Amino acid sequence: MEDVITEAAPPSRLLEEDLNNFTPPSPLLPSPFLLFSHSQQPLKPSLLIIAISSPSLSLFNNNFNPKTLIASLILPELPLSLPNNTLDIHSLSSTVLIAAVRCSIPADRAYAVANVLLSDRIRPDSVIILDSLQPMNHRGLLSSDRAVAFKLESLAERKRADGEKKLLDGLEYYPSGSVVDGLGAAILGRCQVLNIRASLCVSWPQFDGSVVLLLKDLLRRCALPEFDFGLSGDDVLKYGKSKDHVFQSHLYI
Repeated sequence: MEDVITEAAPPSRLLEEDLNNFTPPSPLLPSPFLLFSHSQQPLKPSLLIIAISSPSLSLFNNNFNPKTLIASLILPELPLSLPNNTLDIHSLSSTVLIAAVRCSIPADRAYAVANVLLSDRIRPDSVIILDSLQPMNHRGLLSSDRAVAFKLESLAERKRADGEKKLLDGLEYYPSGSVVDGLGAAILGRCQVLNIRASLCVSWPQFDGSVVLLLKDLLRRCALPEFDFGLSGDDVLKYGKSKDHVFQSHLYI
């Protein structure tokens, strides 16, 4: 006769997904929304730059001020009493806007933010996304002594009309087998759905003055040839040297 105390319990007759029927669903988070500082009319810039990485935010830091603020994207779950909890959209010129992503966007909210950022109220002709390369997503060796950047493009950018300049010229494509996730990937996917010319730049190291200079040269060559970043050599030195160490990714190895 079996010992009912020591014998393992029989397997449940319910499937694991059926057990979730007894658990109340988590409440849905409110959708992010845009709050405009002046006009409520749809914005139609020729270029929208989305700065997610720390070097890209540092590059444009002197251009972020209340006079250039056009709109803010609000995530209701983040307290507004804390600084940098909004995604602010500034004007760099009459035809170029930049969205400064200073807060960390959770992965499960990335697509909601991308859908609001690229909606009927903001309709750019083209989009440049400046994000950091996450070492765990890269297949290969990364060194903190060498600044590198790669790109991914939407189909509309790859099939641009003859004579149209590339959004990010001179960058190699992201190595095959590597992946990108987070807000940058969600925005690129949104551009793909809306058939918008878009290019995603991922750079490494994540915190380094050399990457600031790399992005500055890239944007001056491709998208903002006459723009004054207001960034001096001292500002780059203040940004500091990267603390990222050599990283060997074992992705797909």
